[in-house]
Parts: sequence; C-alpha cells; structure tokens
Amino acid sequence: MNLKSTFLVAIKAILVNKGRSFLTMLGVIIGVSSVVLLTSIGTGLQNYITEQFEELGTNNVIVMPGDIFGEGGGFSRESQQNAFINNKLKLSDVNEIERLREYVEFALPMNTQSDKLSFQDETKTITVIGTHYQYDEFISGIEKGRFFNKTEDQSVERVIVLGWEIADTLFGKIDPIGKKVKLGTQTFKVTGVAEKQGGGFGGPSFDTYVYIPLETSFRIYDTDAIVEIMVKVKDKDQIKESIAAIEKVLGQRLEDDEFSVFDQSEILETINGILGVLTAGLGGIAAISLVVGGIGIMNIMLVSVTERTREIGLRKALGATPQQILIQFLIESALLSIMGGLIGLIIAYGGSLALQAFFPAKVTFGAIMLAFGVSAAVGVIFGVAPARKASRLSPIEALRYE
Repeated sequence: MNLKSTFLVAIKAILVNKGRSFLTMLGVIIGVSSVVLLTSIGTGLQNYITEQFEELGTNNVIVMPGDIFGEGGGFSRESQQNAFINNKLKLSDVNEIERLREYVEFALPMNTQSDKLSFQDETKTITVIGTHYQYDEFISGIEKGRFFNKTEDQSVERVIVLGWEIADTLFGKIDPIGKKVKLGTQTFKVTGVAEKQGGGFGGPSFDTYVYIPLETSFRIYDTDAIVEIMVKVKDKDQIKESIAAIEKVLGQRLEDDEFSVFDQSEILETINGILGVLTAGLGGIAAISLVVGGIGIMNIMLVSVTERTREIGLRKALGATPQQILIQFLIESALLSIMGGLIGLIIAYGGSLALQAFFPAKVTFGAIMLAFGVSAAVGVIFGVAPARKASRLSPIEALRYE
C-alpha cells in the first residue's frame, strides 16, 4: 500500500466516526483559537500604542516631576504618585527650557484637573488639560472648529476644546461649536472638537479630555502646578543632546530625583516590553489547552486502536507492514489536529474581527503559522503512542480479538 492509499484510508477512518472525530479535535480547536486570539489582542495593542506615539511625532521630549521610572528602570506607580504629591516643577522651568534655542522649538506646560462638564441636562466627568495654544500639534487633529488661538490663550479667555467622546455624549447631533458649556461652575465657549483618539490605557480615554488655556486653568482651579512639560525639539536626531541640555538646566534648581526627562521611545520601549511579556504569558496559558487537546487525541486514538484491532489484524494478514500501520495512525492523528487547528484559526480570526469594534486586535501571519505548526506537531507527537501500539499488534492475535 502506497502513501496515497494510506492517506485515503486515514481520511475514511476519520469520516466514519464524525462525532468522535469532532470531539477529538475540540481540545485543539479551543487551544488554537485561544492562542491566536489572545496573542492578536496583545499584538494589536502594541501596534495601536506604537501608532499613537508615531502620530505625536518623534521629536518630542517629556518632562515630569519626580523620578517616575523608579529604581527598576520601568514605570513605578508608587514613584508616580509620590512625584505628583511632591511636585516641584514651576512655570519658570518652562521658560528656562525655552531659552535652549539651539535645541528647543517650544515647551508646553500642562496642568491637569478632574471636573464635570455640563450642557443642558447632560453632565460628564472629564479630565481638564490646561495648556498653551501650540498643544494642537500633539493631538490627532481637530474634527470640528479649531483649537484656541494665541490671543485667547494669552487673554485668559474661557474657551474650551472638547474630546470626541465628550462632544458626542453632551451634544449628540447638535453642532457644539460656539455653544456655552459649564465646566464646574464656570461658563466656557466651545471652539473645537478633537478627532477620535481612544487610548488612555491605565487611565481615562483621551476622548474624555478637554483643553483650556493654561492661565485660565490656574485661575479657576486656584493652582499654578505644572504636572508635565511637553518639549518639541527642532531636530529629532538631537534628541539625546536635547535631553542632556534640559537635564542640565533643570538640575540647577532641582535635585536629580525631583524631575524626569525622557523621549517617547523610552516610554514606548517600556510599554512594549510589558505588553510583550503579557502577550507571551497569555499565549503560554492558552497553549496549555493545546497540550490538553493533544492528550485527548492520544486517548481517543488509543481507544480507536483497541476498537479496530480486527481491522488492523486483517490489514496485516493481507500484507500491510508495521510501518504502513504506524504511518496510517500518525496521519489520522495529525489530520485530526490540523483540522482542529484550521477550525480554531477561523474562530480566532472571526473573534478578532468582532473585537476590533471595541479593542485593537490583529491576527498576524506569524501567529497563524505558529498555531498551525504547533497543532500539526501536537497531532504527530501525541499520535506516536497509539500508532506504535497499532503497528506492534500481532496479526494472529488481532484476528482472534473479540
């Protein structure tokens, strides 16, 4: 019997017991769909964050209070909390940074507050960003109207730019441009609506942010705190030199642990490192179900060998060699696993498409090939024991089996 005939016999054996074959594949289906779907979420999240950072530009430097990276080099929640509590950044620091004309195009101070925004009967909790008019270069874009201008900024006017979600929730189909809204107890005029951004991982979505002039923020919230300084560098190839210059200037007034200066690549590297480990961990957990599926295949195939003992004996009596029997059962096991893998991939792909409406998910070619290859390997590896048992059956004893 040649390989083609052995392959056809294996397919026939699978099709004869459709119900059992499906149950045998079920573990592999669950395993492959879980691995691909979970890794697609991790990969999609990494790609989304990378795209968000690239939209902001590659020539930006960020200054924040305290040593927010902590001793381990990564973002420390405790370090960030302590940094904001003991914040020593001042508006004068922004002016000092802007004097570095060799490197700096402009520096934007930021003040953040949590408040409620109201229009007619609708109210929404929002994050208020107090900053300067150039900040429009750091958001995705303006969908309607415009960002507040230099005159409005310097005149401490009560104008506001809404995040996309805020505008959608408060105004619905009403055009918000020029309308009056209540920020806390203060009345503001809407000048623009930012494009949809999403994001805000670990905190509120960027679409729930609103933007007002910095001095206006200082006045209505009775504070002069600077929680972040966004610096636009003239030449992206001089990022490291720019950071060194900023650190030198700030170091004249502040201690080393009282401020942090970094570029977006450092943040991105840290976030991607965390997400990479998380994705691998999720994939590893899901891969356990593949192993369980392989054990299921082995158990069912062992039962199948027992049930088909007379068939095996008859084939051997008609001239089938132990090698041909071994190959037949290995093919059956591999086919069951591969078919389960294909069904799992289809389910995972459909699941990722459904998730994209709510969450960034991307099925990569690498994940597909890995899952497909692993499922085939699972079928072969866990099919060895049943195949060897079948190939070693004595034809005489097999034909006597009842």
